[in-house]
Parts: sequence; C-alpha cells; structure tokens
Amino acid sequence: MKLKNAINSQVIFENLVYAESYVTRTVGLLGKSGLPAEEALYFPRCNAIHTFFMKFSIDCVFVDKKGAVQKIYHELKPWRFAGPVWGATAVIEMAAGMAKSKNLKIGDILECGP
Repeated sequence: MKLKNAINSQVIFENLVYAESYVTRTVGLLGKSGLPAEEALYFPRCNAIHTFFMKFSIDCVFVDKKGAVQKIYHELKPWRFAGPVWGATAVIEMAAGMAKSKNLKIGDILECGP
C-alpha cells in the first residue's frame, strides 16, 4: 500500500504497512533496530502512542477520519508518549526526520491506496 499527499499528489511512502491486527498493533516497532526511510506504519483507530522499549526515535503524524494531518511529533525519542490528539483517528509512524523531509504539515490530506 502507498501513502499519498492529496494536496500535491506526492507519494510519501511506497511501502505503508497497515497495522490493524492485534499482533501488528501490539508489536509495532518493538524489537526493531530501525525503520527504513521508504516504509511507514499506519495504525487506525488510534489517537495516542508510546515509544516504550523502542530503540530509536520516530516521527508520528496524527490524522483525522478524512486523512487531514492534525499533529506531527518530530524525533519522538524512546520512552515517551505522544497524544492523545483529540480528533485524530489514526497515526502514521515513520523514521525520524521523514515528516520534515517529506514536507508534511498540519492540514495536509493523506490517502492510503495501491
């Protein structure tokens, strides 16, 4: 699955992992030593996360039910909380620095698709 910015038609990520099952939601990025720059995790039904037991920093982008970016956490270090973000219905986790390098900003509309 891909993640695209509907505002400018830019493909943000070629490989968007949809974390909907209990296992993928629970495990997330735990135990990994990093996240490839071209990959992100999408967590539906989520307005807060934590980075407990993680080994690296991440960027987190919270979106509402229309895909509009509500809040961006840059370089969230291990052992931290992000959220709750009121109005957010999903979060996208990506490698630290990717939100800035992809020029994501509040109000962008993100879409998942083939």
